[in-house]
Amino acid sequence: MSDIYEENKQICSKYVHSTSRGHEAIQLAAAFGLKPHDYAALYYRDESILLGLGLSPSELMYQLFAKAGDPFSGGRLYYGHPSLKREGFPIIPHQSSATGMQSIPATGMAHAILYLEKQGILNPAEKRVVLCSLGDGSVTEGEVAEALQMSVLKKLPIVYLVQDNGWGISAKASEMRAMDAYEFAAGFKGLHRLRVNGSDFRASYETMQEAFKYCRDKRSPVLVHAKCPLLGHHTSGVRREWYRGDDLEQQSHHDPLPILQKFLIKAGLKPEELLELNQQVQVFVQDQYQKALDAPNPDPDTFAEHVFAPTPVTAETGERTPPNAEKITMVDAALHAVEEILKQYPAALLYGQDVGRQLGGVFREAALLATKFGDERVFNTPIQEAYIIGSTAGMSAVGAQPIVEIQFADYIWPGLNQLVEEISKSCYLTQGKFPVQTLIRVPIGAYGGGGPYHSGSIESTLLTIKGIKIAYPSNAADIKGLMKAAFLDPNPVIILEHKGLYWSKLPGTKEAKTVEPAEDYMLPLGKARIDLPANPEKLSAGDTLVIITYGMGVYWAKAAANRFPGQIEIIDLRTLFPLDYSLLQQSVQKHGKALILTEEPATNSFAEALAGRLSQSCFQYLDAPIRVLGAADLPAVPLNIALEKMMLPNPEKVAVAIGQLLAE
Repeated sequence: MSDIYEENKQICSKYVHSTSRGHEAIQLAAAFGLKPHDYAALYYRDESILLGLGLSPSELMYQLFAKAGDPFSGGRLYYGHPSLKREGFPIIPHQSSATGMQSIPATGMAHAILYLEKQGILNPAEKRVVLCSLGDGSVTEGEVAEALQMSVLKKLPIVYLVQDNGWGISAKASEMRAMDAYEFAAGFKGLHRLRVNGSDFRASYETMQEAFKYCRDKRSPVLVHAKCPLLGHHTSGVRREWYRGDDLEQQSHHDPLPILQKFLIKAGLKPEELLELNQQVQVFVQDQYQKALDAPNPDPDTFAEHVFAPTPVTAETGERTPPNAEKITMVDAALHAVEEILKQYPAALLYGQDVGRQLGGVFREAALLATKFGDERVFNTPIQEAYIIGSTAGMSAVGAQPIVEIQFADYIWPGLNQLVEEISKSCYLTQGKFPVQTLIRVPIGAYGGGGPYHSGSIESTLLTIKGIKIAYPSNAADIKGLMKAAFLDPNPVIILEHKGLYWSKLPGTKEAKTVEPAEDYMLPLGKARIDLPANPEKLSAGDTLVIITYGMGVYWAKAAANRFPGQIEIIDLRTLFPLDYSLLQQSVQKHGKALILTEEPATNSFAEALAGRLSQSCFQYLDAPIRVLGAADLPAVPLNIALEKMMLPNPEKVAVAIGQLLAE
């Protein structure tokens, strides 16, 4: 196949691709150790694993040419980027191009297997395992270390296959690392290690069989370090002749194909039989190549399909204010929502930093859940934001239903790589095969003296990531209803939970406490709420405006509105994406004046973008430019409370903005 690609490079290099040339022996050995009920997370050079599993050359070539028949992505992803959910094959979830990143979702798959076996949802007798395939250059990524740490900490059934060809694009191994993957793995106590000559198929097969047997029987992780040559290009866009020099000649002596040929002749096959077989394969592959080349391209009208999977929660259901129910704080409403989810759904589990038995969350948002449901279902993780977020992609692929927590919004950044590359794109790039069901809780916002690393707002950054949903409740009833809906949504949902509203202790936030909704209450994402209507007479007189806000902004707006009786309508967005844009548009058209209020610094924010969008769609109805009020443009929230107050919006600042806008 690689020969055909090279012979037709003007055609085949239209889209970038890598081949497995030099890695065939170890990859086939790995494929032959997998069973249909197993899972795999591969990397972009693993075409021989796919062939070994039984995919046809034409199926891989459909992806090479970005054809509609590409069984993985329908022409949306590069060659060698599989996602497979097919009877008789191991499950292979979405694979990104980010090297080493698949190690975390792969470890999440193994984590889910172990968990679901213990819950009686999967049959332990089937001894499922996960294969995670990596290039040696990627092992220097910090996220690989996070994955290895969790694999030994939890004793997970996963085989890490590291294919070491001595190169990382043009960088030599000596430039990239002080040790190889086998030596590096020695630091992870409990990680069984094996070395093999990845050019020798017989040795590779025996080693991979040993690795899979150990993993299945011991239910513990294994790392296999396989040395093999890189005989092809790094990719079709980074060609070997540009930088390889004498190395290519040296590595050609380790070509696995002649080595296998010698072994087969020694075992009794005749050279002419091998020659005939080779000729048959050449004809077959050429036919497969032409078949793929002639196949139809994707229908352009399908370009926007499968961004999200359909959600079952599309309407508000259940009792929001049941009779005789008591008022409850936001933090307790969230806690009760999670508890009710864990009671009802055995595949659900909760993890993150400090949510386990000893503390139950730094805000007590998971208090006593580990005591009630056990340490297998509610547990602490290491300080690994990337693993906390990225593992949910693997969890979801196996059938677990993860709820995870990032302790503070300010610390979400190490997890963004996983959120963007592995989670947000999965549904779209797999044509809906692998939406990621994950609920990510993130305490957010300033609450009086929290300082620069515990008070930040991050919603504008998150909203640039397509393929995720974002809720931002402002009261107890909404957080409970949204959390239930978010959990049942098959797509990734982040719930931003304002720390200053958790207990209603900050001035003006008592209304964040509400009557606790019934257990069956659900609030669909994408539905805003008119929290305060304007007086119809004032509206008729043209003396009103609408404040569009969310989170703490709802309470700043309410306090300021008291100074303008009947003149202010307040809309609580409740969900930032999907956005209830039709309600916002109707309201702006109705009032002719609008103020968008946010806790974030206003410049380049979501609030500014929303103001621009509404200005375009409502231009002919506006009596004044749409205003945006947010925090001062500072890089961090200062620790001193007086400085924090100067930075953030408050009712007084909102009232000034209202007065100015009404006067225009």
